[in-house]
Amino acid sequence: MSSTTSIHAGAGEPATDENSTGQTAESGKGLRNRRRSGEKKRRIDPVYYLFLVPTLVIFTLAITLPAVMGILYSFTDSIGFGEFDVIGFTNYIAAFSDPSILASYGFTLGFSLVTVIVVNVISFLLAVGLTSRIRLKVALRAVFVIPMVVSGIIIAYVFQYLFSNSLPAFGQAIGFEPLATSILANPNLAWLSIVFVTAWQAMPMSVLIYIAGLLAIPAEVYEASAIDGASGWKQIWTITLPLVAGYVVINTIISFKNFLNSYDIIVGLTGGGPGTSTQSIAMTIISGFEGGDYAYQMANATIFFIIAIAIALLQLRVTRGKAAL
Repeated sequence: MSSTTSIHAGAGEPATDENSTGQTAESGKGLRNRRRSGEKKRRIDPVYYLFLVPTLVIFTLAITLPAVMGILYSFTDSIGFGEFDVIGFTNYIAAFSDPSILASYGFTLGFSLVTVIVVNVISFLLAVGLTSRIRLKVALRAVFVIPMVVSGIIIAYVFQYLFSNSLPAFGQAIGFEPLATSILANPNLAWLSIVFVTAWQAMPMSVLIYIAGLLAIPAEVYEASAIDGASGWKQIWTITLPLVAGYVVINTIISFKNFLNSYDIIVGLTGGGPGTSTQSIAMTIISGFEGGDYAYQMANATIFFIIAIAIALLQLRVTRGKAAL
């Protein structure tokens, strides 16, 4: 019996080796096929380069190259044309001690912060109303989008007339002294007009982003909370706001970046006045092109660029967890 068993066992061994060898060959062949298919998938269609390369070339020539040249000019005494000498960090040292530049930074940062809060709060409330069960909500959405398609300089000139003529006349008619004089002529209050007009134009885009976020929330979530007895305000605080936190981050970053670059509305509304009380950083930089301070304002622009990048990175770091909700 033992000999028979050993014979059968010995006879079975070669069969087992052949099976394992065949399986190994098949697995190796399958692995090679998967590698080949992976290589085919990794190959990029040339048509993508056809779209990418021209865009990169235009972006480099129109934005990157001028920016690099501006940074290089900031280390010179150039007035924008003609000969110049390299003077190192002299322009940067002078910019940090220039009262007009420091005042423009203070105004721009303060105005941007206030406007971001105003725009996001009002836009969120409007988006909640425009996504609720009300009549004519589609028509109302179209009405609220109108300021976004109108030029900022045109809006500024219209509101300048209203603040300088119509509003004071109305204040005198009703005997309300604070409105009897133009707010644009008051150095302490002129910035409020800029906040109002800038927010009025910026809100449509924020409203559309919030509407997109609100429509992405499943209706079942609100139905379940209503069954549990949650009121409308409680649903907003405990459901809506947490679920649209990512959209709040997007709106905050986009609007803050746009407000830091404010120029046309300020020029059309106050011209940087009264005096220089509402002069933004963009206005200060552009003034260098007219006053022969090209290299000096290029240094200012470089500082502003670094500050803007730092603020954007800080925002992304602080709101990273909320953006993932």
